[in-house]
Amino acid sequence: MNLILCFLIGVFVPPIISVRDTPNDAGKSITVSWQLPEAVTVEALVLERMAADGQTVTVATLPGTEKGYVDEGVTDRQPYRYRVAAVAGADTVWGAWSAVVQSSPQFFNWARVNILVAMLIFFALVIYFIEHAKAGRYLFVRRIAGLDAVEEAVGRATEMGKPIVYVPGLGSVADIATIASLNILGEVAKKTAQYDSALLVPNRDPIVYTVAREVVKEAYTKAGRPDAFKPDNIFFVTSEQFAYAAAVDGLMVREKPATNFFLGTFWAESLILAETGATTGAIQIAGTDSVFQLPFFITACDYTLIGEELYAASAYLSREPLLLGSLKGQDYGKMLIIIIVVLGSVLLLLSKIPALGFFSNIINFFNVS
Repeated sequence: MNLILCFLIGVFVPPIISVRDTPNDAGKSITVSWQLPEAVTVEALVLERMAADGQTVTVATLPGTEKGYVDEGVTDRQPYRYRVAAVAGADTVWGAWSAVVQSSPQFFNWARVNILVAMLIFFALVIYFIEHAKAGRYLFVRRIAGLDAVEEAVGRATEMGKPIVYVPGLGSVADIATIASLNILGEVAKKTAQYDSALLVPNRDPIVYTVAREVVKEAYTKAGRPDAFKPDNIFFVTSEQFAYAAAVDGLMVREKPATNFFLGTFWAESLILAETGATTGAIQIAGTDSVFQLPFFITACDYTLIGEELYAASAYLSREPLLLGSLKGQDYGKMLIIIIVVLGSVLLLLSKIPALGFFSNIINFFNVS
């Protein structure tokens, strides 16, 4: 039986092997495929590779049902040949060597054209709304209660003659939430300069401290009050997490601020800070992108910016055309993604109905594309 099998595979109908450079990749891979007679069942397949110097290596041993393999152990622009052996019991029958093939990286991955199209649409939306805002046209932004309360909070501090404590989080300047917090700090500093209120900014990160001081200084200058800026009110405390939390708690207990801002990246100390601030009777506005700390801020603070509201805050407060246009462009981009997902889901459901084969053809078209 094995002799007959060997004859069928190795002589009469040898494995038909084809090789090609793997498309749409960064190189260093060759795609090998083969075809065996349907009437013949083999136990295993052995794939060999021969380099230009004639040296052969076994690339892989595969189940007999496999139809192809991607060899990722090659060198770009080096010629190789492949052959496949069919294993049946104690017999191994080798097919002929393939044509010469070599790998090379592709400049463009055509399988990701959809990503390119999505990026172009997204950038077009952002640029359109930025120009729209620069032209002075009104762009609606959903009301965010916590940001609407900023002016009220600053005014309350001025009336009571008490300071405002702004905590820019415990993250580094590389954190997106910290960058968003520093943008909000600039807008808050402008209002404190206009109202002549004291603004205290304790920092945990030395670099964030340096940036925060420059942000507040620039805000006071833009507000026309550079003389009111006090560099000592923006200060570095410590890099230790709970030592920093203890220092800020002590600051709130001593100074009895009228308003506390907790905006940025926070960890386990969030409840400690918010709870201490609540005991002093201050208005508290918090915001973070950490889903683990949001419940504590929602419980202990008057207003909480949830997730992306923190990122949208600087555009909401300043109404800067660049920030506002970017925000609107992102929102419309997300809405477009939702529409595509819903439409795709509906088409997929309709394609499962036998009487509606037309929708199945649409799905197959996009899969091929």
